[in-house]
Amino acid sequence: MLDDKTTAMVLEALDDEYKARAFYRLVIKTFGEVRPFINVVQAEDTHAGAIEALCARHAIPLPPDNWAKTLEPPSSLLEACRAGVQGELDNIAMYDRFLRETKAPDVRAVFLRLQHASRNDHLPAFERCVARGGDGGQGSGRRSEPASERQLGQRRRRKRGVS
Repeated sequence: MLDDKTTAMVLEALDDEYKARAFYRLVIKTFGEVRPFINVVQAEDTHAGAIEALCARHAIPLPPDNWAKTLEPPSSLLEACRAGVQGELDNIAMYDRFLRETKAPDVRAVFLRLQHASRNDHLPAFERCVARGGDGGQGSGRRSEPASERQLGQRRRRKRGVS
Protein backbone atom coordinates (compact mmCIF):
# COMPACT_ATOMS: atom_id res chain seq x y z
CA MET A 1 0.00 0.00 0.00
CA LEU A 2 1.29 3.43 -0.93
CA ASP A 3 1.38 6.31 1.51
CA ASP A 4 -0.89 9.31 0.90
CA LYS A 5 1.93 11.46 -0.51
CA THR A 6 2.95 8.84 -3.09
CA THR A 7 -0.68 8.20 -4.00
CA ALA A 8 -1.12 11.93 -4.63
CA MET A 9 1.99 11.91 -6.87
CA VAL A 10 0.65 8.99 -8.88
CA LEU A 11 -2.66 10.79 -9.39
CA GLU A 12 -0.97 14.06 -10.31
CA ALA A 13 1.21 12.24 -12.83
CA LEU A 14 -1.83 10.55 -14.34
CA ASP A 15 -3.65 13.87 -14.60
CA ASP A 16 -0.61 15.40 -16.30
CA GLU A 17 -0.48 12.55 -18.83
CA TYR A 18 -4.22 12.92 -19.46
CA LYS A 19 -3.75 16.66 -20.04
CA ALA A 20 -0.89 16.14 -22.50
CA ARG A 21 -2.80 13.46 -24.38
CA ALA A 22 -5.91 15.68 -24.63
CA PHE A 23 -3.86 18.63 -25.88
CA TYR A 24 -2.08 16.57 -28.51
CA ARG A 25 -5.41 15.11 -29.66
CA LEU A 26 -6.80 18.64 -29.91
CA VAL A 27 -3.83 19.73 -32.03
CA ILE A 28 -4.43 16.78 -34.37
CA LYS A 29 -8.14 17.59 -34.55
CA THR A 30 -7.33 21.24 -35.31
CA PHE A 31 -4.38 20.87 -37.72
CA GLY A 32 -4.64 17.31 -39.02
CA GLU A 33 -2.32 14.32 -38.82
CA VAL A 34 0.91 16.26 -38.20
CA ARG A 35 4.17 15.25 -36.61
CA PRO A 36 5.29 15.15 -33.92
CA PHE A 37 1.78 15.15 -32.43
CA ILE A 38 0.59 11.93 -34.07
CA ASN A 39 3.59 10.08 -32.67
CA VAL A 40 3.62 11.63 -29.21
CA VAL A 41 -0.12 11.24 -28.64
CA GLN A 42 0.31 7.47 -28.94
CA ALA A 43 3.11 7.60 -26.39
CA GLU A 44 0.95 9.63 -24.00
CA ASP A 45 -1.69 6.93 -24.27
CA THR A 46 0.97 4.40 -23.25
CA HIS A 47 2.13 6.66 -20.40
CA ALA A 48 -1.39 7.03 -19.04
CA GLY A 49 -1.79 3.26 -19.28
CA ALA A 50 1.39 2.68 -17.27
CA ILE A 51 0.14 4.94 -14.49
CA GLU A 52 -3.33 3.42 -14.64
CA ALA A 53 -1.67 0.03 -14.12
CA LEU A 54 0.06 1.44 -11.02
CA CYS A 55 -3.33 2.63 -9.80
CA ALA A 56 -4.81 -0.83 -10.32
CA ARG A 57 -1.88 -2.51 -8.56
CA HIS A 58 -2.25 -0.22 -5.54
CA ALA A 59 -6.08 -0.03 -5.54
CA ILE A 60 -6.11 3.70 -6.35
CA PRO A 61 -9.41 4.72 -7.97
CA LEU A 62 -8.92 6.32 -11.38
CA PRO A 63 -9.85 10.01 -11.60
CA PRO A 64 -11.98 11.28 -14.47
CA ASP A 65 -10.21 12.61 -17.55
CA ASN A 66 -12.02 15.87 -18.31
CA TRP A 67 -9.23 17.67 -20.17
CA ALA A 68 -10.83 17.38 -23.62
CA LYS A 69 -13.68 19.58 -22.38
CA THR A 70 -11.49 22.35 -20.97
CA LEU A 71 -8.59 22.90 -23.37
CA GLU A 72 -8.57 25.56 -26.08
CA PRO A 73 -6.89 24.86 -29.43
CA PRO A 74 -3.66 26.72 -30.16
CA SER A 75 -3.80 29.42 -32.83
CA SER A 76 -1.03 27.89 -34.94
CA LEU A 77 1.04 24.77 -35.26
CA LEU A 78 4.09 26.75 -34.09
CA GLU A 79 2.20 27.74 -30.94
CA ALA A 80 1.26 24.08 -30.45
CA CYS A 81 4.91 23.03 -30.80
CA ARG A 82 6.00 25.68 -28.29
CA ALA A 83 3.31 24.46 -25.91
CA GLY A 84 4.60 20.92 -26.46
CA VAL A 85 8.12 22.01 -25.47
CA GLN A 86 6.85 23.71 -22.32
CA GLY A 87 4.57 20.81 -21.45
CA GLU A 88 7.42 18.30 -21.72
CA LEU A 89 9.74 20.54 -19.67
CA ASP A 90 7.06 20.79 -16.99
CA ASN A 91 6.54 17.01 -17.13
CA ILE A 92 10.27 16.35 -16.69
CA ALA A 93 10.40 18.75 -13.73
CA MET A 94 7.36 17.10 -12.16
CA TYR A 95 9.02 13.68 -12.35
CA ASP A 96 12.27 15.15 -10.94
CA ARG A 97 10.29 16.37 -7.93
CA PHE A 98 8.45 13.07 -7.52
CA LEU A 99 11.63 11.01 -7.79
CA ARG A 100 13.17 13.01 -4.94
CA GLU A 101 10.10 12.36 -2.78
CA THR A 102 9.16 8.70 -3.28
CA LYS A 103 10.95 5.47 -2.44
CA ALA A 104 8.30 3.02 -3.78
CA PRO A 105 10.29 0.91 -6.29
CA ASP A 106 7.48 0.23 -8.77
CA VAL A 107 6.37 3.87 -8.75
CA ARG A 108 9.94 5.08 -9.22
CA ALA A 109 10.46 2.67 -12.13
CA VAL A 110 7.38 3.98 -13.95
CA PHE A 111 8.25 7.62 -13.24
CA LEU A 112 11.83 7.11 -14.48
CA ARG A 113 10.64 5.42 -17.68
CA LEU A 114 8.10 8.13 -18.46
CA GLN A 115 10.53 10.92 -17.66
CA HIS A 116 13.13 9.32 -19.94
CA ALA A 117 10.65 9.29 -22.84
CA SER A 118 9.71 12.93 -22.23
CA ARG A 119 13.33 14.07 -22.01
CA ASN A 120 14.83 11.97 -24.80
CA ASP A 121 11.98 11.53 -27.28
CA HIS A 122 9.13 14.02 -26.87
CA LEU A 123 11.04 17.18 -25.94
CA PRO A 124 13.53 16.89 -28.84
CA ALA A 125 10.65 16.25 -31.27
CA PHE A 126 8.85 19.41 -30.18
CA GLU A 127 12.10 21.40 -30.20
CA ARG A 128 12.67 20.32 -33.83
CA CYS A 129 9.12 21.37 -34.65
CA VAL A 130 9.75 24.83 -33.16
CA ALA A 131 13.08 25.09 -35.01
CA ARG A 132 11.20 24.39 -38.28
CA GLY A 133 8.77 27.19 -37.51
CA GLY A 134 5.94 24.81 -36.67
CA ASP A 135 6.26 22.72 -39.80
CA GLY A 136 5.86 19.33 -38.19
CA GLY A 137 5.30 17.35 -41.36
CA GLN A 138 2.70 14.84 -42.38
CA GLY A 139 2.54 11.13 -41.62
CA SER A 140 4.26 9.05 -39.01
CA GLY A 141 7.81 9.85 -40.05
CA ARG A 142 8.54 6.16 -40.36
CA ARG A 143 9.17 4.16 -43.49
CA SER A 144 6.03 2.76 -44.98
CA GLU A 145 7.73 -0.57 -45.69
CA PRO A 146 10.26 -2.27 -43.45
CA ALA A 147 13.67 -3.06 -44.87
CA SER A 148 14.15 -6.60 -46.02
CA GLU A 149 16.16 -9.00 -43.90
CA ARG A 150 18.89 -8.92 -46.55
CA GLN A 151 19.12 -5.11 -46.33
CA LEU A 152 19.23 -5.24 -42.53
CA GLY A 153 22.01 -7.82 -42.66
CA GLN A 154 24.01 -5.66 -45.08
CA ARG A 155 23.69 -2.67 -42.75
CA ARG A 156 24.82 -4.69 -39.76
CA ARG A 157 27.85 -5.99 -41.65
CA ARG A 158 28.81 -2.48 -42.78
CA LYS A 159 28.61 -1.22 -39.19
CA ARG A 160 30.98 -3.98 -38.12
CA GLY A 161 33.29 -3.24 -41.08
CA VAL A 162 32.46 -6.46 -42.95
CA SER A 163 31.37 -6.37 -46.62
